[in-house]
Amino acid sequence: MNFKNKVVVLTGASSGIGYHLAKLLPKENCSLALIARRKNILDQLVNELNTPNLHIKAYQCDVVKQAEVQNTFNEIKNDFGKIDIAILNAGVSSRKDITNFSSETAEKIFNVNTLSIVYCVEQILPEFLERKDGMIVGVSSLAEARGFPRSGFYNASKSAASLLFESLRVELKSFNVKVLTVKPGFVKTPMTDKNEFYMPFLMDVEKAAKIILNGIKKEKKIIQFPLPTVIGSKVLKFMPNFLFDFLMSKQLPSRKS
Repeated sequence: MNFKNKVVVLTGASSGIGYHLAKLLPKENCSLALIARRKNILDQLVNELNTPNLHIKAYQCDVVKQAEVQNTFNEIKNDFGKIDIAILNAGVSSRKDITNFSSETAEKIFNVNTLSIVYCVEQILPEFLERKDGMIVGVSSLAEARGFPRSGFYNASKSAASLLFESLRVELKSFNVKVLTVKPGFVKTPMTDKNEFYMPFLMDVEKAAKIILNGIKKEKKIIQFPLPTVIGSKVLKFMPNFLFDFLMSKQLPSRKS
C-alpha cells in the first residue's frame, strides 16, 4: 500500500504510539488529520513537522463524544475532500484492585477503547462503501488474550475491539475496504509508565511506530509484536483455566482475614 496522496486520519495523536506515527507519516507523502483532546500538543506537532506541499491539520476532539466525532469528521471531509485511511489509535488503561471495582472506571475505559471506534467507523463507512475503497487500522492489544488480574476492564475492552475489527474485516472484504488490527505488547508510553509490574520485552515507542507503519504498508491483517510476547499471549490464551488461575493468583497480594 502506497501512502502517497492519501488522506490519513489519526486518533490519539497527542502522545505515545499515535504521536510517533504522526511524526513518521508525513515522510510517506500523505496528508494528515490529527485528532486528540490536547490540541495544544497537536498544534506544536504540526508546526514541528512543517512539511511543504502536504496538508497537515490538528483537530480537538474527545472521541468518546459521538457528536464531537461527527462534527470533527465532517470538518475533516470539508478540509481535505476525502478520507482514505483511518488509524484508530486512541486508548486508555487503568489498573484497579478488586476493592476499588468501579462502573465509572469501566465506562471510561470502554468508551475510549471500544465505543470511540464505533463512533469513528460510523463516520467513514458510508463513504468507503460507496467508493469501494478505504482502510481502517485499529489499535488493540495483546492484552486481549485473557482477563488478567487488576486489568479486567482494559482486557475486556481490547478483546471487544479486536472482535469488532475482525467482524469488519470479514464483512468489508467484498467492498474492497481493508481492516487491519494492531496488537502491540508492552510499549514504553505514558500509559505503560503507570504500570507497577515488570513488563517483559518492553519496546521503545519509536520502534513500535515503525513496525506498525511497515505493517500497514504491507497491508498485514494482524500487526502484532514483539514475537516473544505474541507467543506468550497465545500460550496463555489456550492454557487450561486451572493453571492460568493458579499462575495469576501468584501476582496478587496476599489478603489476611
